[in-house]
Amino acid sequence: MKRRPNPPLIAARSFEAAARHSSFQDAAAELHVTPTAISHQVRRLEEYLGLPLFVRQNRAVVLTPYGETLAARLVALFAGLEEALQPPSIGDTQALRVTAMPSLAAKYLVHRIAEYQSTHPDLPVELSDDDEVVDFNDGKFDVALRYGDGRYPGAVTQHWMRAEMIAVCSPALQALSGAPLHTPEDLLHHTLIHDSTIHLPGKPPGWIEWLEAQGLSMPPNQACLRYSSVFLAIEAARAAKGIALAPEPLVRDDLRNAYLVEPFKLRLNNPYAFWIVYPRHLQNDARVLGFAKWMLNSH
Repeated sequence: MKRRPNPPLIAARSFEAAARHSSFQDAAAELHVTPTAISHQVRRLEEYLGLPLFVRQNRAVVLTPYGETLAARLVALFAGLEEALQPPSIGDTQALRVTAMPSLAAKYLVHRIAEYQSTHPDLPVELSDDDEVVDFNDGKFDVALRYGDGRYPGAVTQHWMRAEMIAVCSPALQALSGAPLHTPEDLLHHTLIHDSTIHLPGKPPGWIEWLEAQGLSMPPNQACLRYSSVFLAIEAARAAKGIALAPEPLVRDDLRNAYLVEPFKLRLNNPYAFWIVYPRHLQNDARVLGFAKWMLNSH
């Protein structure tokens, strides 16, 4: 359907009010204008349409058949427009959609998001565990919490946490009398747990780099377990299947709760870190800024 240019919306609003009230004077009172102004706007709409909308009588106005049809349409349209333009109430606040790598979501964020929600009950957060590259243009997510080198073109990026690599194991494994863990050399008599993050671009350090930093090299017959994610590697370490190498924030809660121990106070710098990332069009969004500030202050 071809659109006519510049439809007279003010005139349509004036006509809709006059039709509902069957009175120019009452329509004028609703819209805070004079009855003469309403009359002028209705006349303008009639000229635009080329059809009369009212039969004007001494003390009243009566809709023509076409006026009745148009009035019914406009009443519905303006009611919908008014509803659409209602400012959201606190209870209608849209959830802040946050995405994070599954390991970060499971090992660090689950409890902290719950804590954030308890202190901000009117600002709901929806957390998704997702490793895919985020395209903020599709509107699927508002904030991405990522582990990487900090290069996220076209987005606002805030450094969140360092990701020093540390060796961790279960207390039960550390307590084994026949396999002490007193020095880094003792690692070579245990199973070392690997995960696939060492193959990411920029290569976060793995066991080879960690051992080299201690002046050691990986024996060709070293016992190893390999998992696709750091989350699985950490869970294997908790189950006493070996010793895992993990970014410190991802094992912080397990260390605090004594599910894991750090046998050596040796930490290796990591070119990767944890970042808060969000699109530029949300850089002044109060929800995003408040959430980012809370996360920066809570680790």
